Amino acid sequence: MELKEIEAKNILTVCRIPGIDVVINPYIGCAFACKYCYASFMGRFVGRKVEDWGSYVFAKTNAAQLLARDLAKKMKDKGRGKEIFLSSVTDPYQGLEAKYKLTRGCLEELISFGYEGLVSILTKSDLVLRDIDLLKQLKNISVGLTVTSADDGISRYFEKFAPPVSARYKALETLNKNKIATYAFVGPLLPHFVANPDQLENIFSRLAQAGTKRIFMEHLNLSSYIRSRLAKEMKGVEAKVVEKFYSSQSKKYRDELEEIIKSLIKKYQMTLLSDQVIFHEEYQKQGK
Repeated sequence: MELKEIEAKNILTVCRIPGIDVVINPYIGCAFACKYCYASFMGRFVGRKVEDWGSYVFAKTNAAQLLARDLAKKMKDKGRGKEIFLSSVTDPYQGLEAKYKLTRGCLEELISFGYEGLVSILTKSDLVLRDIDLLKQLKNISVGLTVTSADDGISRYFEKFAPPVSARYKALETLNKNKIATYAFVGPLLPHFVANPDQLENIFSRLAQAGTKRIFMEHLNLSSYIRSRLAKEMKGVEAKVVEKFYSSQSKKYRDELEEIIKSLIKKYQMTLLSDQVIFHEEYQKQGK
């Protein structure tokens, strides 16, 4: 693992994700090394290749100081009506956060500033529980955990160095018990769910047990640079499994999967955020 400490020039940046105004990324790169991660394109900004994803992390050691400056300059009315997202192209609670506490420092600055907009966090790590004391002080907070299965074996294969998915369900349960608003990001939806809908139901069941009722769902992104990474990772995997991955991009497959999802949402009384299963068609076409 290549680790660098850097001083960034900015930390609060405009976000292109619908509904989100600005984003904080305290790190460049992510040590979790998820095989399907779209953020692997970030390597080109720091002289790294797509296939290097997971092997480097740059820690923005001045993140908290920059945020204090940016909040004072850019956030009128204490940010009311705005949404800040942690994080779009890294995991704010990857392992190095235990040492550097950059995400924690940013949360402290938001509290000190008196930020009144929404703070939305998305992570694959139960390390987020360390900061419950700060989360309770924010006026408008929503914490999401990404889950792609209900099985630690599957999560370990696709999310090599991330905490096991069982720890994420437990984290959601703990957050809910502490009256902190939660959501789950169920994505990417792995292609075996059409053939084995009971495995998708296992996710819904685990989320319901944890007390989380709001979910985002996203189809698998197989843009060109992700295809190239998965092709290398899936050498030796059965041909029918590989075929299923590629068929997951077809409208027929997505329609079948969405029918299963609709029935599960109704059964478990969930709320589908964004009112649709997300599919980034533009990335499939352009390979961005």
